[in-house]
Amino acid sequence: MQESPRMLMNGLSVTVALLAFVLAAFSQAHSGQVPLGGHGTPIKLESIPLLGFGTWNLNVNAQNTSDAVSAALQTGYRHIDAAKIYGNQKDVGNGIADGLKKAGLARDDIWITSKLWNDHHDPDRVPEGLETTLSELNLDYLDLYLMHWPVASDSGTTYESYVNTWKAMTKLLATGKVRYIGVSNFDPEQLTDLIKSTNHRPSVHQFEMHPYLQQTDWLEWHEENGIHVTQYSPLANVNPIYKGKDSSKKAPPALLDNVELQGIAEKRNCTVPQVALKWGISRGASVIPKSSHVSYIEENYGALECRLEDEDSKAIAKVGKRYLHRYNNPSKSYGVPLFKGLDGV
Repeated sequence: MQESPRMLMNGLSVTVALLAFVLAAFSQAHSGQVPLGGHGTPIKLESIPLLGFGTWNLNVNAQNTSDAVSAALQTGYRHIDAAKIYGNQKDVGNGIADGLKKAGLARDDIWITSKLWNDHHDPDRVPEGLETTLSELNLDYLDLYLMHWPVASDSGTTYESYVNTWKAMTKLLATGKVRYIGVSNFDPEQLTDLIKSTNHRPSVHQFEMHPYLQQTDWLEWHEENGIHVTQYSPLANVNPIYKGKDSSKKAPPALLDNVELQGIAEKRNCTVPQVALKWGISRGASVIPKSSHVSYIEENYGALECRLEDEDSKAIAKVGKRYLHRYNNPSKSYGVPLFKGLDGV
C-alpha cells in the first residue's frame, strides 16, 4: 500500500513535534531550570548526616559559592544548610546541581535545609517564602524548613512572633514540598510555648554551639524531648563575621589557637577544627561548618575519622567553663530579648 502525501505530511509533523519537545527539554535541563526532584527514598530525620556544610557568609563571589558547595558534595558531605537571608541561594543551588552531577548522586541522596526569614512571618506569606527558596535553590522540595528567628520584621519594626507562623509552617508538610519543619535561635520559654500552643513539636532546633558555648543542659533537654539539634558556628570565632566583635580581655582566644584543643589535636593526630567538629558530633548534634577553600572543606570532612576519648571530652568541658562566650546575639539590634535563661547571655 502506497502512503498518500497527507499521511507523509502528518508523520513528518509528528516527528518534528517530538524532536522539538526533546530539544526543548534538553535545553531546559542544561540551563538549570528543571528543579531537582527526588525519585528514590529521601533521608529520614533519624539518619540526618551529622556532618553538614554551612553556607552562611559564603560570599566571596557567586562562582566560589557554587564551587565550594559542589566541592563539599564531591568530598562526601551529604547535608547542605542554606537560608534566604544569606543572599546566596541561587549560587548554592547551582553548586548542588553541579556537585550531584559530578559525584554521581541523586537529589534524594542528600539532606537540604533552608530557613524562613523574619519578613515572611505573616501566615499568609509563609508559603511564598518557601516557594521563593525552592525557586532560588532550583529544588522540588526541602528536607527541612526552619523558622530562622522567633521574631518578625514588618515596616521597619521587629517584634517577637512565632506561634501563628509555626501553625502556617505545619500546613506546608501536606504539600510535599517540605519533609520536616523546625526552628532556630529559640530560648526555653519560647520553645515550650510553641509546643504548648500548637501541639506540633519541631523536628530540629538549630542554634549556636561550640566548645566556647556548650549549653549541655539545653542540649540534653532537646534529646529528652525528641528534638534533633544542629549547631551552627561549630568552630566558634573562626567565623570571620565574629572577628573583632569582642576585643575585651575576657574574650576567648581564637579557637585554632586554643592550647587545650591543640593538645588534644596533637595527641589524637587530628587538627583543631576536626577535634571541635567531632566533639559536637559525639554529643549527637549535627554540625555545619563552612569554608570557601577546598583544602579546609576536606580538612573539616576529616573530622569523621578523628577519634576522641572520654578524657578529651572532659578537657573540652573545662574549656567551655573557662571561656564561656556567645557570639551571635542580635537582641539589641532587634530590640527583642533573645536567649533568655541560656548560657552566654
